[in-house]
Amino acid sequence: MNPTWVIAKRELSSYFDSLVAYILLVIFLGLTGFFTWLVGADIFIRKQVDLRVFFEVAQLTLLLFIPAITMRQFAEEKRTGTIELLLTKNVTNRQVVLGKFLSCLLMVGIALAFTLPYYISVAQLGNIDHGATISGYLGLILLSASYISIGLFTSTLTDNQVVAFLLALFTGLMFHFLFDAIAMGLSGWAGEIAGMLSLSRHFDSISRGLLDSKDLIYFLTIIVLGLLLAEWKISKRR
Repeated sequence: MNPTWVIAKRELSSYFDSLVAYILLVIFLGLTGFFTWLVGADIFIRKQVDLRVFFEVAQLTLLLFIPAITMRQFAEEKRTGTIELLLTKNVTNRQVVLGKFLSCLLMVGIALAFTLPYYISVAQLGNIDHGATISGYLGLILLSASYISIGLFTSTLTDNQVVAFLLALFTGLMFHFLFDAIAMGLSGWAGEIAGMLSLSRHFDSISRGLLDSKDLIYFLTIIVLGLLLAEWKISKRR
């Protein structure tokens, strides 16, 4: 069996062998369901047959959800010394990083799969734009993959899970809010560059059903860069 898949299965199983997966799933589904159906600008108040509210809430919830599942990936193994044992196996640094990345992405995929009843329920209320909804889910997957790659890299920088969580959270906040705020406060080329780096702007574009190559390239660049940096950091330890 491919070492990448073996590592992914091991890491995913470790989440469900403890209470971590169940607690995070309950929190994610609780927050997204609460704000989508009950509070604020929920579906019934907006009276529009779409999942726009869900996508807006989910992107912020994932900003907290993902650092919590990536913080232990390398930090905990460094603290306990099991990272050395893993690296002595017949696996490459890339396979280790990709295996852990895949396990986190599968965890997020499971969480998003549990929200499909939202989609089905809203579709029963009227003529939902299926294309825009599918694009919204695609945007959440790309957003999650970006956060995961950032979280894995920050987890390689320390052996403390709390520090890894905070580093991933602050980096995510910077990409999600800071660059957007800078873009709105500046004009000219500086504002354009900040806007290009704003993760939320690219997500909003995809979640509205606009599949632009520049948005896809942006997310893929962050994902690949984060994974390469994590691989580089692990290679130094090896």
